[in-house]
Amino acid sequence: MIEWRRDIHQNPELGNQEMRTAAIVAQHLRTLGYEVREKVAVTGVVATLVGGGGPGPHVALRADMDALPVTEPPGSSFASVAKANWGGEDVGVMHACGHDCHTAILMAVAEILAAHRDELSGSVTLIFQPAEENLPQGEIGGARRMLAEGAFEPKPDAVFGLHVISALQTGVFAYHSGISQASSDEFKITVTGRQTHAAFPWAGVDPIAVGAEIVSVLQTIESRQVNVAEPSVLTVATFHGGNRSNIIPDHVVMSGTLRAMSEERRQFIKRRTNEIAESIAHGMDASATVEWFPNGYPNVVNDPSLAAQMAPTLARIVGSDRLRVWPPLMACDDVAYFAQAAPTLVFSIGVTPTGIDPTHAAPNHSPSWKVDESGLLPGVRSLLHLVADYTRSGPI
Repeated sequence: MIEWRRDIHQNPELGNQEMRTAAIVAQHLRTLGYEVREKVAVTGVVATLVGGGGPGPHVALRADMDALPVTEPPGSSFASVAKANWGGEDVGVMHACGHDCHTAILMAVAEILAAHRDELSGSVTLIFQPAEENLPQGEIGGARRMLAEGAFEPKPDAVFGLHVISALQTGVFAYHSGISQASSDEFKITVTGRQTHAAFPWAGVDPIAVGAEIVSVLQTIESRQVNVAEPSVLTVATFHGGNRSNIIPDHVVMSGTLRAMSEERRQFIKRRTNEIAESIAHGMDASATVEWFPNGYPNVVNDPSLAAQMAPTLARIVGSDRLRVWPPLMACDDVAYFAQAAPTLVFSIGVTPTGIDPTHAAPNHSPSWKVDESGLLPGVRSLLHLVADYTRSGPI
């Protein structure tokens, strides 16, 4: 498992480009006797194992395979030096979120399940998913596209998944019943003014000044227009305009993200963002258009009954004192689409070693992200025990 993880880490691939990773996964599963489907949602792999222990539930286990457009610093013997193109830009590529760990964990789980096939009641489908980190230009992929292409045919009775996280110590698990992660939407605001010489700003309409005003007023949605008891986040993360210090450009482009914990809040902030951008621009003699990309993610919802049923299993793996019930996270995950289709439980597992304060560890998506590989073994055990307990199979 460690060798798989390091190999995948050293050879990362962006969303819908996971050709090498998917081939390694598919070959491994075929040698174990799984029924394997490849190229589901471009590079996804779906594999099913029918147990020999008699009738039982159909369980799905999910792991994501894609890396991020992040450049990894040198230092590790298996550090990535990969480059790729992301949205028209040449970028470094790094497994800065732990999907290399998820893939390696599920490959190990697959091997152990196959070795105990005769004791398994029911069946297990393994879903190796591409493009969890979303795709540029609003392209729809990942879990949503896998479902559209039949990944849940037949529909599982339960779905389990895990995510490594540096905010927890190695050997600690955390979960939340119900809405456990935020929805996510990406937006782009284009402000159009009128170009002029920077020495004569009155001769044009400055879109930079208009854009700056829009950014400032958008912050009042969170501070003045919604109940802060329910968390949400609206962030403008990029602001591009002009290319010379003495020319006021004709337009600027801003982009950002919206995170919300309810569909009602999500739709309210979308509407107010549109209204604020358009009205401010109009009042300053400019124009603004707001584009919400179609590939946003809904909330991740852990099925409350499934969570209550399986929490004792997770506690058995790490000890009840190391199983945490966390508040919902503002992070997002497209496992949300699987959770809309079948009862799902997704939980976090710690990968920050003893001696390092998790609150000071580099977070997921950072180029300084580090993984304590001893944390992968509890991940393997957790998925195996969840399958065994849910299907009431023999010792696995």
